Amino acid sequence: MQAYRASLLHFHADPAFRDDAHHWHEDGLLLVDEGRVVAAGDYDALHATLPQGTPLHDYSGKLITPGFIDTHVHYPQTDMIASPAPGLLPWLDTYTFPTERQFADPAHAARTAEFFLDELLRCGTTTAMVYCTVHAASVDALFAAAGQRQLRMVAGKVLMDRHCPEWLRDTAETGARDSEALIRRWHNKGRALYAITPRFAPTSSEAQLRLAGELATAWPDTFVQSHVSENADECRWVRELFPQARSYLDVYERCGLLRPRAVYGHCIWLDDADRARMAATGAAAAVCPTSNLFLGSGLFDFAQADRAGMRVALATDVGGGTSFSMLQTMNEAYKVARLTGSYLPALRMFYLATLGAARAMGLEGTIGGFAPGTEADFIVLDPQATPLLQRRTSHCASLEELLFALALLGDDRAVAATYAAGNRVHVRDAA
Repeated sequence: MQAYRASLLHFHADPAFRDDAHHWHEDGLLLVDEGRVVAAGDYDALHATLPQGTPLHDYSGKLITPGFIDTHVHYPQTDMIASPAPGLLPWLDTYTFPTERQFADPAHAARTAEFFLDELLRCGTTTAMVYCTVHAASVDALFAAAGQRQLRMVAGKVLMDRHCPEWLRDTAETGARDSEALIRRWHNKGRALYAITPRFAPTSSEAQLRLAGELATAWPDTFVQSHVSENADECRWVRELFPQARSYLDVYERCGLLRPRAVYGHCIWLDDADRARMAATGAAAAVCPTSNLFLGSGLFDFAQADRAGMRVALATDVGGGTSFSMLQTMNEAYKVARLTGSYLPALRMFYLATLGAARAMGLEGTIGGFAPGTEADFIVLDPQATPLLQRRTSHCASLEELLFALALLGDDRAVAATYAAGNRVHVRDAA
């Protein structure tokens, strides 16, 4: 048993729909045993119940929340973050594909995976849905590195059999065969979970998408991840390539790829029928505000998604995204919402990066909260991490103000420590 004293924040519902959606213990205690949460509550109530000799880690003055969950990120694009281009499609051709070519080398993949995970943990992200490359070795490298740190990661080999360089191309058959082999090797092994991963409809033939859908049916507890309706030019291209489909989203549904545990990046240019299908099938949207602003793709409409009952979570989308920090992602999500006439309270943003993301992925009760039995992935946030944060948070009048300051002014420096399965896997300023 280990005990952690700090202010505690976690959720049991979406603050957009319930005023009592969160649990807040200003002087709280989190109890962890064998990598799982035992209890979370007021210090005064729980301290007396501790077995004699239980180690107490005192983070008084700081805030403990569940670890952040990034629902859409490309680890091979770590080295090309902040690369200039006039739009999504030329950015792919100029930077993305040449960078991903290097992952044919397992040693390069292993080095990048280690750095990528270091960055996630430094920013307080304990789980991510990760795109690898077409190379099976890129998946092996990521899961091996994550396993060494006991991290709950979801990842998959990218499927591409057309409209990409020859040296990054698989076939419908080899892509499906390699994906199934990776599922058998990694899915539910330790904390690894597999995602069937067509890059996006234009780079997969209908045959490849249908085989991916067959895999998704054969392995219903795997994940599906892809991109949809990110960019206006991309949407026009999809209409040309799939004239029989009602919409871009319909391309995936016709191939059996719209279901629970399917998470689609962006979802900017959906119509009302698309949003209704997302809600009805249990698929989720990974909202990527820093990427959408960087590439000029458009603005996600939170209000329309909420009206439709869509599952929604936040994501960095590195390397189109410009930061691994979920706090910085909240910062930009807030601004995107304002530009579309919506308002995202800080409580909602923290929900979308924790329990909301776990719900979007079908992992509530496993990660994303502090209910008893949940895996003990959590972070320690420091409201005094920078001089400006310290000055602003010293006179916060409410929890909402405190969280808003962390979201708008915070970054990796605000993460004092990160824990995965009860083990400390990052500490700020460690020598």
